[in-house]
Amino acid sequence: MVEHCKVRSFIHRKAQCDRLQNFNEALQLMKKAGIHITRHACLYETAPAYVTNQPQFLNSAVRAVTKLGPHELLSAVKNIEKQLGRTAGIRYGPRPIDLDILLYGRYKVHSDTLTVPHERIWERPFVLAPLIDLLGSDVDTDDVACWNSLAADRGGLFELWEKMGGESLIGKEGMRRVLPIGNNLWDWSCKTSIMGVLNLTPDSFSDGGKFQPIEAAVSQVRSMVSDGADMIDIGAQSTRPMAPMISVEEELDRLVPVLEAVTGMPEMSGKLISVDTFYSEVALEAVKRGAHIVNDVSAGQLDPQMHRVVAQLKVPYIAMHMRGDPSTMQNNENLQYDDVCNEIASELHSRIRDAELSGIPAWRIIVDPGIGFSKNTKQNLEILGGIPKIRAEIARRSLGLSHAPMLIGPSRKKFLGEVCSQPIATKRDPATVAAVTIGVLGGANIARVHNVRDNVDAVRLCDAMLKEKTS
Repeated sequence: MVEHCKVRSFIHRKAQCDRLQNFNEALQLMKKAGIHITRHACLYETAPAYVTNQPQFLNSAVRAVTKLGPHELLSAVKNIEKQLGRTAGIRYGPRPIDLDILLYGRYKVHSDTLTVPHERIWERPFVLAPLIDLLGSDVDTDDVACWNSLAADRGGLFELWEKMGGESLIGKEGMRRVLPIGNNLWDWSCKTSIMGVLNLTPDSFSDGGKFQPIEAAVSQVRSMVSDGADMIDIGAQSTRPMAPMISVEEELDRLVPVLEAVTGMPEMSGKLISVDTFYSEVALEAVKRGAHIVNDVSAGQLDPQMHRVVAQLKVPYIAMHMRGDPSTMQNNENLQYDDVCNEIASELHSRIRDAELSGIPAWRIIVDPGIGFSKNTKQNLEILGGIPKIRAEIARRSLGLSHAPMLIGPSRKKFLGEVCSQPIATKRDPATVAAVTIGVLGGANIARVHNVRDNVDAVRLCDAMLKEKTS
């Protein structure tokens, strides 16, 4: 798209030595070179092509706006490659980074040094998969319509991708979607993950005050890990309906001693820690002390610095849907929906786009439809049964974001009590198991729960059923 002498472009990048570091540095160097990234694809780990006796590659793509002409852009990305240590070597052999221009606005370029569209887009699934991620199932601009017309297949990019195998290729043929956590890559499609809840608050609806002492918190974490938790979500500020906000200082006073104790537990080796906060300062301090994930119930709405801070921290970001704040989320205005699943998808997408523009790549984002937050009982039930609909609605705007891991958190919530006539939160565990089962069979990837043991068994059965269905 040409607008005020700016051009959208695709940059394809793959790296294999210090792969994540090279990716992160390449993104920063693109920004400094005047390549302003507006959209990210998913991140793929793929088997090496052509020269196969080398480590696996990481592949992704970005959509960007730049004032650089095509050959100036080529010079800029080649300079970035050199800065990251790329030298002349075996073609298709090991290299720290590889940056290619796939498409450049509506233009075709044929010169001695540059061909656009990139001539091998159409034969490489590891290139076409992230390219497709940058689009929506709805054609959103004239540029996208033009890109479809440039495809080697008359049916356009989408039909070409389907002919290659489309989604059936993911997890096969040496290509899988991954999310970086620390120095590791997480393939969330392998199994449903259980996130155990640790509330350090005196007023949480289910277990307020129970785990504020450090010894009690450590004992509870040990129990949840023993029961099969993959992650522990630690929260020091209540987000129950009508909960008053506490200050950053008070939240840190509650959180830091427990977080330091939990990170030092031998049982936590190989497990992940998430910090449940909507304050950027709390997120920053928690990650410095060993937290791996930031879980923000407001998706950046309650702290304008959150997206910028998380982008700098380079950690996964759980963006949840909520209207208002905990003290206002259940008022009449915030409970008005014409179509709850479609509106959640639209509003979540808008907030995630803000996060992307702040520098959080789509491949670090986890989405949460916000069960129990600014929804009534009927709306919560619609969400549980409507996860495929939420993904499909996000896909209209961004196919990449529609593939993001999805977290659900129905555990012990009020709507379960209303459906099952159970006013006591701690007695809603059977209903929680049923709700988690529905969500996982509908496509959720992470279940956030208080009772880990029972839900571990539930998701194991769901995973076995889903595996049997796909086989």
